[in-house]
Parts: sequence; structure tokens; C-alpha cells
Amino acid sequence: MDFPLLQRVVWHNPVQDYLIALLILAVLWAVLRIIRSVALSRLRELAARTETTFDDFVVEACERALMPLLNFGAFYFATTFLVLPARAEGWIRAASAVLLVFFGVRFILTAVRYFLELQLAQRPDGKEKLGQVRGMMVVIGGATWVLGAVFLLDNFGYDVTAIIAGLGIGGIAIALAAQNILGDLFNYFVIFFDRPFEVGDNILVDDKRGVVEQIGIKTTRIRSLTGEELVMANTSLTSSRIHNFRRLNRRRALLQIGVVYGTPAEKLRRIPALLKDIITTEPATTFERCHFFRYGASSLDFEAVYFVESADFIAFMDAQERINLLVYEAFAREGIEFAFPTQTLHVAQPSPTRP
Repeated sequence: MDFPLLQRVVWHNPVQDYLIALLILAVLWAVLRIIRSVALSRLRELAARTETTFDDFVVEACERALMPLLNFGAFYFATTFLVLPARAEGWIRAASAVLLVFFGVRFILTAVRYFLELQLAQRPDGKEKLGQVRGMMVVIGGATWVLGAVFLLDNFGYDVTAIIAGLGIGGIAIALAAQNILGDLFNYFVIFFDRPFEVGDNILVDDKRGVVEQIGIKTTRIRSLTGEELVMANTSLTSSRIHNFRRLNRRRALLQIGVVYGTPAEKLRRIPALLKDIITTEPATTFERCHFFRYGASSLDFEAVYFVESADFIAFMDAQERINLLVYEAFAREGIEFAFPTQTLHVAQPSPTRP
């Protein structure tokens, strides 16, 4: 049967061609919807059962970038059955370029975030640093979107060289005006990848000591031992000498004792062995050496070096306290006197006067 309405031409196309295009579009979108609701759901369930995260990344990339592009691809394929005006074809090509760039940038950012999180997951404290990925993604995302916009303008026929040159001149001016901010931003990436310290570390910078609470894009916040919050620029931190106490495996202790002059030689010979016995009996300590090393101004000085096999400062001080008490008790039993600063004043007698 011949239907005149179907043969009626509207905007250079018979109504029949519009119906065919709509039917193709409906079928393709229905297929894509089934794929999304069935296949992707199944893949998501399988990815949740595996230990690797790559399959999760693939599923997320498909949902965020591939499926929207396929939906637009179905629309573009349906329009090929129609004769469109030049302006309409131009709008479709422009929309295609915009969507390709948009979802391409989204895919790139998804991939970058995945690899950053994968790198952090391989670290022992990676979960504590996942919050820093957000700050990095703000910077990386801004740069990627700018590059995508330049690529899009190039496809639209604009003179990208002139735009880049203008951006370069403007960028130099901005860089000179905001060199401190850019320096802190660059050093944020240095801290992230080089890891001189991390959130939770106890650090000493110059004369400031505290626990790192937050590492930001421009500043790092440190909770000092006295309770206040220190806000330090990242540039200042990377250019300073940092003592990181969290990575301390054991602490070195130096014990210096002075005994009085006049102590018998046999007691002096026993003191190094006595100190060694006291130190080695203390749990979690490693004795290194003990020597009679100096004739002091008012004492005979002995020096012992040992290590407390713990990074905990309280455990270190407790061990030192127990050793000091044992030394005091042992010296009291042996009759060895501790020295203290003394001075002997010799007064010359005046010679007798002659009558």
C-alpha cells in the first residue's frame, strides 16, 4: 500500500525517512540500555568479587565515558539516513567534537585518578593519603580541561597558535605575579611523590615540632606539641631540614657520669663493666660501648652509649629512668661517689713581718 503521508517531503526528507531514522535510533538506544542494565551490572558484580581494582576502573570508565559516547553515536548513525541542511550538519559535527572532547577528558581524568590511587594503595599508609588525591585532581583536571578546550577550538577552525601565544604571554605575567603560589603548588607535588613526611608524622622543622595534620596544595598544617596549629608554606618545608621522628626505629641514649677524684683505681676499672651489666639487663636495649674517657675539671668522666629499640618517646624515657636508678643504687653499694662541680681555693699565708 502506498501512503501519501509517508512520501510527503519535510525539510528535504520524506516522512518515511524520519520514521526509519527514529526506529533505528529507538532500537539502538534500547540495545544500549539493555547493555547498560544487564552487561554492566554483571561486570560490576564480577569486579566487586575480585581483589584487583583494574576491572573496577574499566567498569567506571565505561559508565562515565563509553556509554554516553555510544548513545550519541546511535543518534549520529540515525541521522545518516537523512539529508540534512549544511547548517544542521555543522551543528551535529560541532556537537560531536564537543562530546568527544568532553568524554575524552573525563576518561583521561578517570584514568589518572585510578593510577594515583593505585600508587597510594601500594603504600602502607595509602588510605590516609587518599584525601590528597582530590587536591591533585583539581590541578590536573584544570590543566586537562584547558588542553581539551584548545584542541576543540583548533577543530572549530580558530587560530590556536595566536591563542597559545596570548596565553603564554598572559601565563608569564600570571606566573610572575603568583610565583609564590606556583612554587607552593609545585612543592605540593614534590611532597606527594618524594614523601619526606606524611599525615600523622612527627616532624621537626627548624625549631618547630609537631604532628602533620593536613598537606594542602599551598600550605601544610602541623599540630605543635604545645597545642596550637602551625600553618607552613610547602616551599618553606621542602627548602628546610626536616627531622622525621615517625621513621625512627630506635633511639640512641648517651649516659655520662662523673666520679670524684680520689676514687681507687680498682673501682674505676669496674665502672665500665658495672654500667654494661646494668644496661644489658634492661629489656629492649642494645649496649654499644662504655669508657673512662676524660679527666674533667672536677670529676673523672665515664661515657656509655646504648640504644632503646623503640620509637616511642615515653618508652625511651622510661628505660633511661630505670637505668639511672639502677646506676645510683649500684654506685651506693660499691661506695663510688658521684662528682659535682667543686673548686679548691688555696690562700697563701702572708709572710711574717720583721721587727
